[in-house]
Amino acid sequence: MRTLGLLGGMSAESTTLYYQELNRLVRERLGGLHSAQLLLWSVDFAGIAEMQAAGDWHGAGAALADAARRLEVAGAQAILICANTMHLVADQVQAAVAVPVIHIADATADAVRAAGCSRPLLLATKFTMEKDFYRGRLAAQGVEAIVPDQVDRDRLHAIIYDELCQGVISAASKTEVLAMIAKAPEVDCVIFGCTEIGLLLAPGDLSVPVVDTALVHALAGVEFALS
Repeated sequence: MRTLGLLGGMSAESTTLYYQELNRLVRERLGGLHSAQLLLWSVDFAGIAEMQAAGDWHGAGAALADAARRLEVAGAQAILICANTMHLVADQVQAAVAVPVIHIADATADAVRAAGCSRPLLLATKFTMEKDFYRGRLAAQGVEAIVPDQVDRDRLHAIIYDELCQGVISAASKTEVLAMIAKAPEVDCVIFGCTEIGLLLAPGDLSVPVVDTALVHALAGVEFALS
């Protein structure tokens, strides 16, 4: 089994999900007392979030690149950035290490296509919904992601940072997000494009297929680890 290096803490709430899912999947594949071989570098998200808000993506990327190098030295054979938004700096992280960075958007595109879909609604931070690093990578793989309107994007961003990343799960916010989904035009599935959205919504809440990026990213990591 190969060792995976996790760049976590963005947020700590969803990093917990990664740890649980990676171990669950390895146990499911190998049985018995098997679990994943993992190294975790968990950042202090406050500093990263400040750099995001200030548009200092190079600084945020440098912080993650340094952590990735440390994981590689410690024995990681692949890196998972346990967040969608911070894949904006995935190329900077990849340039810092010789081991592969398993990209969350690639795992997401694979899952969308496997569901027989091509026009998903992308629910995520404003950075992920509005910048090309994510939607462009999906489009290159035949997936045309649709995003909510500006008002809903602003509100969803606030729910993610002010609530979900801080462990606050609100029934009122769930109702708001379901309303955003209900008014989306002509989509055939929904991407939980922030690794915390699965804390708020479940696939059973929706009538269309759901791709939870945290789960499909963890699956891609396990496929690499056990290949």
